[in-house]
Amino acid sequence: MPTALVIRTAGTNCDEELVRAFTLAGASAETVHVDRLIAEPSRLASADLIGLPGGFSYGDDIASGRILAMKLRERLWGPLRDAGERGTPIIGVCNGFQVLVQVGLLPGPPAGEPWPDAPPRQTVSLAANASAGFVDTWTPMLVEPGSACVWTRGLAGDADVLRFPSAHGEGRFVAPPGVIADLERTGRVALRYADNFNGSAGAIAGICDASGRILGLMPHPERYLDWSRHPFFPRLDAGTKRGQTPGLKLFRNAVEAATEAGARPVH
Repeated sequence: MPTALVIRTAGTNCDEELVRAFTLAGASAETVHVDRLIAEPSRLASADLIGLPGGFSYGDDIASGRILAMKLRERLWGPLRDAGERGTPIIGVCNGFQVLVQVGLLPGPPAGEPWPDAPPRQTVSLAANASAGFVDTWTPMLVEPGSACVWTRGLAGDADVLRFPSAHGEGRFVAPPGVIADLERTGRVALRYADNFNGSAGAIAGICDASGRILGLMPHPERYLDWSRHPFFPRLDAGTKRGQTPGLKLFRNAVEAATEAGARPVH
């Protein structure tokens, strides 16, 4: 059974939801505090999947995700870079997405190029929503069909079914036009908002690295593992509700990718 490591610290509050997502998808999952991970970095090498959960790490002091990102850049870049080189599926949700882009794991190096020995400079950001306020809503999503992302493969559904809950104040995706054009050209845009409620460039809700195995997104798929969580649950077609939710499918995709890489059965 693949193993999933969920990195937590003071202020993260979606770690147990992320553990449940990996577990329901067929992995053996556990949380580990970032300080314990710094003391035992070999735990990253033994993980088949890695998750950075949502919340408000360190109270989002200075900037959202900044302190956690700096700790990872300074103390764990080597093991995280090696995980990227191995093709370990990694996900960062909401605050975790903010951390991934500041660490330098996203957008990642061009296809075919090695991961750098030192953390790269940040090229994309998650800025304050266009409304300048915190927004908590279920967001209709669009899966980018040309994306390299393994997490989003096969996700489909009408506007009612394919929704993820969003809850953030700084989720507006921003980057220089040249960077956005490169993300589009290389298939590293994974998800878009159908309504673009926060004003993100290109309505981008999530991006992946060139391998498609590292995904960062602002909406919360780990909060949509059960059909009963959906705001329109009673109205959804009974046949639809007999299958996996889009949230569970996303994590199942990653566990299957890790299983294929390690030849471990998914239970």
